[in-house]
Amino acid sequence: MATQKIRLGIMGFGHIGRHLYRLAMENDDIEIVAVCDIGKPEIIHYLLGTEGVEGLDCTLDGNYLRNPKFSTRILNGSHPSDVPWDLFEVDFVVDATRKYDSRSDMQAHLDAGAKRVIIAMLPRDHIDRFVIPGINQDTIQAGDRMICAGSATTGALAAILNAVDSAGLGIDYAIMTSVHAYTSDQSLQDAAGEDYRRSRSAAENIIPNTNLSPAWVERIMPQFAGRLCGNALNVPVQKGSMLDCTLVLKDAGVSAEDINNAILSGAERAPALLAATDEPIVSSDVIGCRQSLLFDLKATLKSGQKMVKTIGWYESLGHACRIIDVVRAYANLQTGGQ
Repeated sequence: MATQKIRLGIMGFGHIGRHLYRLAMENDDIEIVAVCDIGKPEIIHYLLGTEGVEGLDCTLDGNYLRNPKFSTRILNGSHPSDVPWDLFEVDFVVDATRKYDSRSDMQAHLDAGAKRVIIAMLPRDHIDRFVIPGINQDTIQAGDRMICAGSATTGALAAILNAVDSAGLGIDYAIMTSVHAYTSDQSLQDAAGEDYRRSRSAAENIIPNTNLSPAWVERIMPQFAGRLCGNALNVPVQKGSMLDCTLVLKDAGVSAEDINNAILSGAERAPALLAATDEPIVSSDVIGCRQSLLFDLKATLKSGQKMVKTIGWYESLGHACRIIDVVRAYANLQTGGQ
């Protein structure tokens, strides 16, 4: 008996949305039944083929994207309330707009007929569940309707902390800096916005920014409550980001090699979530990485008795893969694991 496919709708067809579409094409259990964006269908189809994807068998037929596995209706809309999700019988809507982050915005998707909504960025206020695969996916419940799958930076930070903590090395405090590729909500030229620094050109500047990832990681990993902080630097790089994470350890006897071995053990336990390399890589080398973090073994440094500096690499495809993991976890919950 054929297994019923997971019906997914996407609002916002930027990097994350297009990654989700391609991931669904690779698999047999998910179909993208509708996407909503403000762009023209011709341009949406064009952008699907501009990122070096080999053998992308997708055609545009009027307002439909068609590939050998499923057909996707293209809708035009700018707000969650604009989309009649009930007409498409979607199981999940992924809001990948990077614009709508409140509970009321997510409720609009549910009111329009979505069974569950997954936000692809950090939420502004309370939601039903915040899930990072490999960390707290066992806490999900059937009653969850508004779900956050974290962010690329949140997943990367949690991956480092979890590997070191699971090895029993004892983290007292940690401070992170996300050296992040510029995002679509930044201006390429200086233009007045809501924030002084983010009003400056993303193509010409290193722009300091706040980052909420430490606060959210503390919520789902309570052993680190009050022990994490960090910020971000948006840099003139299109793809590929770096996480600079400094750990203050409880035991002065922990070496840089001990940290690297903890990461390698974590990668062995969960290879889909964490990887490590001893190659002298740079940001563009992480493009195409599907793990939440690619740890840089060459970059680990110890300073003084208890401080260790680490570096890891990540990109938006890894985050899209974690969103798919969350979708599957809830779908499996619905079917009782069958």
